[in-house]
Amino acid sequence: MIVFPNAKINIGLNIIEKRTDGLHNINSCFYPVPWYDALEVIEAEKFNFTTTGIDIPGEANICIHAYELIKRDFPLPPVNIHLHKNIPIGAGLGGGSADGAFMLKLLNDKFSLNLPIDQLQNYASQLGSDCPFFIENTPCYVEGTGNVFSPISMNLEGLFIAILYPKIHVETKLAYSKITPTEPGVTLKEILESNPVNNWPSLIANDFEKNADAGILQLKKMLYNQGAHYSSMTGSGSAVYGLFSKRPDLNTSHPNIIAEL
Repeated sequence: MIVFPNAKINIGLNIIEKRTDGLHNINSCFYPVPWYDALEVIEAEKFNFTTTGIDIPGEANICIHAYELIKRDFPLPPVNIHLHKNIPIGAGLGGGSADGAFMLKLLNDKFSLNLPIDQLQNYASQLGSDCPFFIENTPCYVEGTGNVFSPISMNLEGLFIAILYPKIHVETKLAYSKITPTEPGVTLKEILESNPVNNWPSLIANDFEKNADAGILQLKKMLYNQGAHYSSMTGSGSAVYGLFSKRPDLNTSHPNIIAEL
């Protein structure tokens, strides 16, 4: 069985509070976007995990963690897992979180475990804060540490998105250490639900852009110059996206996608 984990973007990202446990409370909107990895699982005589595509740092991949998490509660057979990594790493696109969540869903379907959505989300929360989002994989308003999700009334269908990756790996912990939390007077959800995309540049922002690399901000400027209604860095960086009424013609050597939402 093969599935295609997709990336996400953050539309707005406010760091509103540093918690006593050292984590931060945020407000954001997560929106799924069509930049994909490929994940395949087949039954095997012994467990094996392989990857192709972008090199993945570390030894224990989140897909392995997801398999081991389910195997604690269900008698899963050994499997061969192959992950083709295409979504840039350390880019704020949530590709690793998507891989973990899609692995849970794949195992649920392949082995007919009949796990309900809330139980899959509970497993996903044990893999990482962003992971539960990818279980339902629909636009959400995000609070808490990025782990509290609620519906949001907004739709970007018909717009085109361009996402550029400047090949800069951003260390999330370091990025948070440079932020002074501030709670906005109007919630991001209110702004997004009551304003068209054209109004967003003057109303919403990603707080991590305050300390972003100049090369990242230059890409954002380039997307505006190409006619983007709204452009932003996603997550703690470093990928940058722009939203357009028509397909843009970008001349860039950076890894990128251009797609209709």
